[in-house]
Amino acid sequence: MRPGREERSVRTMDGQVLIVPEGWILLPPGDAGLTRRVKSAGPTWTVQEKVGRKVFSRGVWAPADRVEIIRKQLEDERSTASYAKKRAAETARRERKQSEYVDDFHASVMSFLNFAPCYHELAIQLATAVTRHATPVGSGTVARTERIPITQRAESAVIAWLRHQTTTYDLMRIPRVKGKRREVRRMLAEQSRRLLDEYRRGHLIDEKSCLLRQALDPMHLPLDQSD
Repeated sequence: MRPGREERSVRTMDGQVLIVPEGWILLPPGDAGLTRRVKSAGPTWTVQEKVGRKVFSRGVWAPADRVEIIRKQLEDERSTASYAKKRAAETARRERKQSEYVDDFHASVMSFLNFAPCYHELAIQLATAVTRHATPVGSGTVARTERIPITQRAESAVIAWLRHQTTTYDLMRIPRVKGKRREVRRMLAEQSRRLLDEYRRGHLIDEKSCLLRQALDPMHLPLDQSD
Protein backbone atom coordinates (compact mmCIF):
# COMPACT_ATOMS: atom_id res chain seq x y z
CA MET A 1 0.00 0.00 0.00
CA ARG A 2 0.96 3.63 -0.48
CA PRO A 3 0.30 6.66 1.76
CA GLY A 4 -3.07 8.28 1.14
CA ARG A 5 -3.75 11.99 0.81
CA GLU A 6 -5.61 12.10 4.12
CA GLU A 7 -3.73 11.62 7.39
CA ARG A 8 -5.25 8.21 8.21
CA SER A 9 -5.69 6.78 4.76
CA VAL A 10 -3.79 4.50 2.36
CA ARG A 11 -4.04 3.67 -1.31
CA THR A 12 -3.93 0.14 -2.65
CA MET A 13 -1.92 -0.71 -5.76
CA ASP A 14 -5.06 -0.42 -7.89
CA GLY A 15 -5.77 3.09 -6.56
CA GLN A 16 -8.47 2.27 -4.03
CA VAL A 17 -8.48 4.57 -0.99
CA LEU A 18 -8.88 2.89 2.40
CA ILE A 19 -9.42 4.55 5.77
CA VAL A 20 -7.29 3.21 8.61
CA PRO A 21 -9.44 1.37 11.19
CA GLU A 22 -10.13 3.01 14.55
CA GLY A 23 -7.66 2.02 17.22
CA TRP A 24 -4.81 1.42 14.76
CA ILE A 25 -1.51 3.32 14.92
CA LEU A 26 1.31 3.70 12.45
CA LEU A 27 4.38 1.81 13.63
CA PRO A 28 7.33 3.66 12.05
CA PRO A 29 10.18 1.77 10.37
CA GLY A 30 13.40 1.25 12.28
CA ASP A 31 12.81 -1.68 14.62
CA ALA A 32 12.77 -4.76 12.39
CA GLY A 33 12.21 -7.17 15.29
CA LEU A 34 9.16 -5.30 16.56
CA THR A 35 7.74 -4.93 13.06
CA ARG A 36 8.12 -8.64 12.30
CA ARG A 37 6.33 -9.67 15.47
CA VAL A 38 3.50 -7.19 15.01
CA LYS A 39 2.94 -8.35 11.43
CA SER A 40 3.02 -12.03 12.36
CA ALA A 41 0.51 -11.54 15.21
CA GLY A 42 -2.41 -10.47 13.03
CA PRO A 43 -3.70 -8.19 10.24
CA THR A 44 -1.59 -5.14 9.38
CA TRP A 45 -1.25 -2.66 6.52
CA THR A 46 2.29 -2.17 5.26
CA VAL A 47 2.88 1.25 3.69
CA GLN A 48 5.62 1.88 1.13
CA GLU A 49 6.37 4.81 -1.15
CA LYS A 50 8.39 4.85 -4.35
CA VAL A 51 10.69 7.82 -4.78
CA GLY A 52 12.52 7.72 -8.08
CA ARG A 53 13.76 4.15 -8.47
CA LYS A 54 13.82 3.39 -4.76
CA VAL A 55 11.04 2.12 -2.52
CA PHE A 56 10.95 3.42 1.04
CA SER A 57 9.08 1.95 3.99
CA ARG A 58 6.67 4.39 5.62
CA GLY A 59 5.70 2.06 8.44
CA VAL A 60 3.01 -0.46 9.34
CA TRP A 61 -0.52 0.26 10.47
CA ALA A 62 -1.63 -2.12 13.21
CA PRO A 63 -3.91 -2.22 16.30
CA ALA A 64 -2.42 0.02 19.00
CA ASP A 65 -3.01 -2.48 21.82
CA ARG A 66 -1.19 -5.23 19.91
CA VAL A 67 1.76 -2.94 19.19
CA GLU A 68 2.06 -1.91 22.83
CA ILE A 69 1.84 -5.49 24.16
CA ILE A 70 4.53 -6.73 21.76
CA ARG A 71 6.68 -3.66 22.38
CA LYS A 72 6.59 -4.34 26.15
CA GLN A 73 7.41 -8.04 25.60
CA LEU A 74 10.40 -7.10 23.48
CA GLU A 75 11.62 -4.54 26.00
CA ASP A 76 11.55 -7.22 28.72
CA GLU A 77 13.45 -9.67 26.50
CA ARG A 78 16.02 -7.10 25.47
CA SER A 79 16.79 -6.16 29.06
CA THR A 80 18.15 -9.62 29.91
CA ALA A 81 21.84 -10.55 30.05
CA SER A 82 21.29 -13.47 27.67
CA TYR A 83 19.86 -11.11 25.03
CA ALA A 84 22.81 -8.73 25.42
CA LYS A 85 25.22 -11.63 24.97
CA LYS A 86 23.35 -12.84 21.90
CA ARG A 87 23.36 -9.35 20.37
CA ALA A 88 27.09 -8.96 21.00
CA ALA A 89 27.75 -12.28 19.24
CA GLU A 90 25.55 -11.27 16.29
CA THR A 91 27.29 -7.90 16.01
CA ALA A 92 30.71 -9.54 16.04
CA ARG A 93 29.59 -12.01 13.37
CA ARG A 94 28.25 -9.22 11.13
CA GLU A 95 31.40 -7.16 11.56
CA ARG A 96 33.58 -10.16 10.74
CA LYS A 97 31.48 -10.94 7.67
CA GLN A 98 31.62 -7.31 6.54
CA SER A 99 35.39 -7.17 7.02
CA GLU A 100 35.83 -10.33 4.97
CA TYR A 101 33.59 -8.96 2.23
CA VAL A 102 35.50 -5.67 2.09
CA ASP A 103 38.77 -7.58 1.66
CA ASP A 104 37.26 -9.83 -1.03
CA PHE A 105 35.75 -6.88 -2.86
CA HIS A 106 39.01 -4.93 -2.77
CA ALA A 107 40.82 -7.96 -4.21
CA SER A 108 38.19 -8.26 -6.98
CA VAL A 109 38.62 -4.59 -7.86
CA MET A 110 42.38 -5.01 -8.02
CA SER A 111 41.93 -8.02 -10.30
CA PHE A 112 39.62 -6.06 -12.59
CA LEU A 113 41.98 -3.07 -12.76
CA ASN A 114 45.01 -5.24 -13.57
CA PHE A 115 47.25 -2.18 -13.95
CA ALA A 116 50.79 -2.56 -15.23
CA PRO A 117 53.38 -3.03 -12.43
CA CYS A 118 54.56 0.57 -12.75
CA TYR A 119 51.06 1.72 -11.78
CA HIS A 120 50.49 -0.78 -8.97
CA GLU A 121 50.39 1.88 -6.24
CA LEU A 122 47.82 3.87 -8.20
CA ALA A 123 45.71 0.73 -8.58
CA ILE A 124 45.72 0.30 -4.81
CA GLN A 125 44.61 3.91 -4.37
CA LEU A 126 41.78 3.50 -6.83
CA ALA A 127 40.69 0.13 -5.44
CA THR A 128 40.66 1.56 -1.92
CA ALA A 129 38.60 4.59 -2.99
CA VAL A 130 36.05 2.44 -4.82
CA THR A 131 35.86 -0.10 -1.98
CA ARG A 132 35.35 2.56 0.68
CA HIS A 133 32.58 4.13 -1.32
CA ALA A 134 30.79 0.98 -2.43
CA THR A 135 30.93 -1.52 0.42
CA PRO A 136 29.36 0.15 3.50
CA VAL A 137 26.25 -1.70 4.67
CA GLY A 138 23.14 0.16 3.53
CA SER A 139 24.97 2.16 0.86
CA GLY A 140 22.63 0.83 -1.81
CA THR A 141 25.45 0.51 -4.34
CA VAL A 142 25.95 -2.33 -6.80
CA ALA A 143 28.56 -3.76 -4.45
CA ARG A 144 25.83 -4.64 -1.95
CA THR A 145 23.74 -6.74 -4.34
CA GLU A 146 24.07 -10.51 -4.39
CA ARG A 147 22.27 -10.93 -7.71
CA ILE A 148 25.52 -10.84 -9.68
CA PRO A 149 29.00 -12.33 -9.03
CA ILE A 150 31.46 -10.25 -7.02
CA THR A 151 33.65 -9.87 -10.12
CA GLN A 152 30.81 -8.09 -11.91
CA ARG A 153 30.05 -6.01 -8.82
CA ALA A 154 33.66 -4.87 -8.71
CA GLU A 155 33.69 -3.93 -12.39
CA SER A 156 30.39 -2.06 -12.15
CA ALA A 157 31.51 -0.23 -9.00
CA VAL A 158 34.73 0.93 -10.65
CA ILE A 159 32.90 2.19 -13.73
CA ALA A 160 30.30 3.96 -11.56
CA TRP A 161 33.01 5.60 -9.44
CA LEU A 162 34.85 6.79 -12.53
CA ARG A 163 31.61 8.10 -14.04
CA HIS A 164 30.98 10.33 -11.05
CA GLN A 165 34.60 11.29 -10.31
CA THR A 166 36.22 11.69 -13.73
CA THR A 167 33.37 12.82 -16.01
CA THR A 168 30.79 15.62 -16.04
CA TYR A 169 27.93 13.13 -15.66
CA ASP A 170 26.55 14.71 -12.48
CA LEU A 171 26.31 18.11 -14.19
CA MET A 172 24.80 16.88 -17.45
CA ARG A 173 21.29 17.84 -18.46
CA ILE A 174 20.11 14.62 -20.00
CA PRO A 175 16.81 14.79 -21.95
CA ARG A 176 13.97 12.80 -20.40
CA VAL A 177 13.87 10.44 -23.34
CA LYS A 178 13.57 6.71 -22.79
CA GLY A 179 16.98 5.09 -23.03
CA LYS A 180 18.89 8.38 -23.24
CA ARG A 181 20.41 8.19 -19.76
CA ARG A 182 21.43 4.59 -20.39
CA GLU A 183 23.04 5.67 -23.66
CA VAL A 184 25.01 8.44 -21.94
CA ARG A 185 26.17 6.09 -19.19
CA ARG A 186 27.27 3.56 -21.80
CA MET A 187 29.27 6.24 -23.64
CA LEU A 188 30.96 7.39 -20.43
CA ALA A 189 31.68 3.78 -19.46
CA GLU A 190 33.59 3.29 -22.70
CA GLN A 191 35.51 6.48 -21.98
CA SER A 192 36.43 5.13 -18.53
CA ARG A 193 37.44 1.75 -19.96
CA ARG A 194 39.79 3.43 -22.42
CA LEU A 195 41.43 5.28 -19.53
CA LEU A 196 41.85 2.05 -17.57
CA ASP A 197 43.36 0.33 -20.60
CA GLU A 198 46.07 2.99 -20.77
CA TYR A 199 47.16 2.07 -17.26
CA ARG A 200 46.90 -1.66 -17.97
CA ARG A 201 49.26 -1.29 -20.91
CA GLY A 202 51.71 0.76 -18.87
CA HIS A 203 51.57 3.74 -21.22
CA LEU A 204 53.17 6.98 -20.08
CA ILE A 205 50.35 9.24 -18.84
CA ASP A 206 50.65 12.90 -17.93
CA GLU A 207 49.77 13.07 -14.22
CA LYS A 208 48.63 16.70 -14.38
CA SER A 209 46.09 16.12 -17.14
CA CYS A 210 44.91 12.64 -16.07
CA LEU A 211 41.36 12.82 -14.74
CA LEU A 212 41.89 9.73 -12.61
CA ARG A 213 44.90 11.28 -10.86
CA GLN A 214 42.95 14.49 -10.32
CA ALA A 215 40.07 12.56 -8.75
CA LEU A 216 42.33 10.62 -6.38
CA ASP A 217 44.84 13.26 -5.30
CA PRO A 218 42.48 15.39 -3.14
CA MET A 219 41.45 12.30 -1.18
CA HIS A 220 44.93 11.68 0.22
CA LEU A 221 44.10 8.00 0.53
CA PRO A 222 46.72 5.81 2.19
CA LEU A 223 48.25 3.23 -0.09
CA ASP A 224 48.13 0.66 2.72
CA GLN A 225 44.60 -0.69 3.22
CA SER A 226 45.37 -1.94 6.72
CA ASP A 227 44.49 1.36 8.43
